[in-house]
Amino acid sequence: MILYHGTNAEILQIDLAQSRVGKDFGLGFYLTPDRNVAQRQAERKFAQYGEGETRVYEYSVADSSLKDLKVLRFDEYSLEWSRFILQNRKNRTHTQLHDYDIVIGPIADDVIGYQIRRVEEGIITEQQFLEEIKFHSVTIQYMFATQKAINLLQKL
Repeated sequence: MILYHGTNAEILQIDLAQSRVGKDFGLGFYLTPDRNVAQRQAERKFAQYGEGETRVYEYSVADSSLKDLKVLRFDEYSLEWSRFILQNRKNRTHTQLHDYDIVIGPIADDVIGYQIRRVEEGIITEQQFLEEIKFHSVTIQYMFATQKAINLLQKL
């Protein structure tokens, strides 16, 4: 399988210590099987930070190698998926809230911070939160959370 990572920075090697808090699936290295999504992410990062250049890195990983890892997979938008994202987005520490090597599932809409505040304040229900954070089309992301998982990625 081929996965892409979009960024504004040069990546010589993947360093999980550089992971940012408050991401959909927690701390880790995020990739997508959709090159266009990775390109948009790279452009967004470049615009956000105003430095570096847009870069899309391509990685290969054998599907069969994932069988030896602890993988959580969300095949579709669901309340379980939205609850998992809510708990990870609210976590502002460098302590991972789960013990999965890889988490796979849909990408949440980029306005999620606003929706999290609305559900926390009781303005919307969990079901409404789920509907609000669905991306317009299902786009899958892979989050590699452990060094064991990262070691499976082969940069192309």
